[in-house]
Amino acid sequence: MDIFSLSISEPFVAMLIRLFVCIVVNLVIVDRLYYKKSRRRDFYFTFMLISLAIFFLVFFMIFVLEDMKAKTSIGIGIGLFGIFSIMRYRTDAMPVREMTYLFVIISLSVVNAIAASVSIVELLVTNIIVVDAIWLCEHRLKLEPSKLVQYDRLELIKPDRSEDLKADLEMRLGLKVRKVEVGAIDMLRDMAVLRVYYDANTVSNTVDEKMKLNRADLVEV
Repeated sequence: MDIFSLSISEPFVAMLIRLFVCIVVNLVIVDRLYYKKSRRRDFYFTFMLISLAIFFLVFFMIFVLEDMKAKTSIGIGIGLFGIFSIMRYRTDAMPVREMTYLFVIISLSVVNAIAASVSIVELLVTNIIVVDAIWLCEHRLKLEPSKLVQYDRLELIKPDRSEDLKADLEMRLGLKVRKVEVGAIDMLRDMAVLRVYYDANTVSNTVDEKMKLNRADLVEV
């Protein structure tokens, strides 16, 4: 085979078409559904590059080796190992919502890369179904943003003083509090951990789920 040939093979053209579909669909998911509410540029960057990397990883690991039947299973194994290793490459814990989006992005990238026997129309329908499902979950399901708070007035966490507790939190946080859940209580330091649910147009961010901030959280992204 002439590696310097300028001719483009039919499988390569089909791969480019599936790659275009993969990028467009993932761009819609990340830009119009995820980033529109979260405003996390770091995850935007991560999702899009992982999508591209996973597509090429799976495509070349599986289809380039398909002529070597004895090595096909090795290629599949290496590809899947790379995919699931990505889920553990982070040093900080990823919120559930971001982890869900990451899994969807990886899944669609794999599906678009290996769907050689599926027509473009069928591939588009599959991607549209996933996008519609995400849109329904984001726009139709009621959001309940919340944040963890270390609270210092233990006398207000009693069940019969719930309204006083809400009023105090609203004054301190500047939020319209919907409900409060009481967690761990430290009698020695007069502290309690509360989960405060409040009215907002956006979902909770990653800092809302932390009791202490590390240096990475203080860097502007």
